[in-house]
Order: sequence, then structure tokens, then C-alpha cells
Amino acid sequence: MAASFASRCSRVGRSLMDGLRNNFSNLPSSSRETTCGSFLYQQQRTFIQMRTVLKVVDNSGAKKVMCIQPLKGKKGARLGDTIIASVKEAMPNGKVKKGKVVYGVVVRAAMQRGRCDGSEVKFDDNAVVLVDKQGQPIGTRVFGPVPHELRQKKHVKILTLAEHIA
Repeated sequence: MAASFASRCSRVGRSLMDGLRNNFSNLPSSSRETTCGSFLYQQQRTFIQMRTVLKVVDNSGAKKVMCIQPLKGKKGARLGDTIIASVKEAMPNGKVKKGKVVYGVVVRAAMQRGRCDGSEVKFDDNAVVLVDKQGQPIGTRVFGPVPHELRQKKHVKILTLAEHIA
């Protein structure tokens, strides 16, 4: 639901942000920063990079993980990329314990990504599915929507476990 809303309204959001920048451009710089500085910077979306906290959307037992490093030596990770993460919060009887270093595939990212048909997809949160070194999911269920771009990145098993494909 969030992905479809974002793909429909991304142009509207961009025009609203441009209008805000234009409205505050005639203010002195110090009052402009105090009035809308935090609002504008909250709306800016970036890569999933080192020390980013992500929500875990499978039933492996972890609740939140922190990205240690995106694989392949990239600056940051986007949809479908694999990361190395540390478990920060976990359920007491889960397969994964707090402090364990795990691999994960990014299935939802707040940064928008363009599709071949010209639409753009972005989600409300950053989410990950935990996998082993071979790329097989640790959990047996995946909650929430996942983008169909995972098929291009060879994560078909995650798509089969998902409830909803956006």
C-alpha cells in the first residue's frame, strides 16, 4: 500500500518540497534554518549505510538489526542488496540471538527507486530479511510488501515466502 501511494504521489511530493524551499528563500538564513531546516532534512532519503537501524520482517526471531557493512564494497545498499548486520533486538525464543552478526537482504527502503515503466517505488521504512551465507532465508515467513525487483537480484525464495508483492 505504501509503495503504490509513493509511486503515485512522488511528483506531488517533489513539487510541494520545491514550493517550501521557494517560500523560505526570502527569509534570512538563520531564521530559514530554524523554521524549516529540520523538516527539509527529515524528508531527504539516503542509502542504507553503516549504522543504519533496520526492521526485520521475517520470523527468524530478530526485531531490529544495525547495518555493519553493505556487501560488494558499495557506498550503500538499496532494494535487493545484501548487507552484513548485527542483531540489536531479538525475541527470547527466536533462532537468532542479540549480538549475532548476520547477513540480510534489503526488502524495503525509504529511498525511492525508479522502475522501467517510469514509476517510482519507495516505502515508509527500511526493512530487511535475514539470510544465511548461501542466500537462503532463515525465517519461514516474510511480513508486509516486498518489491518484485528482488527477482532480478536472484532472491526468488524471499518472493515465494512474501505475503504481498508490490
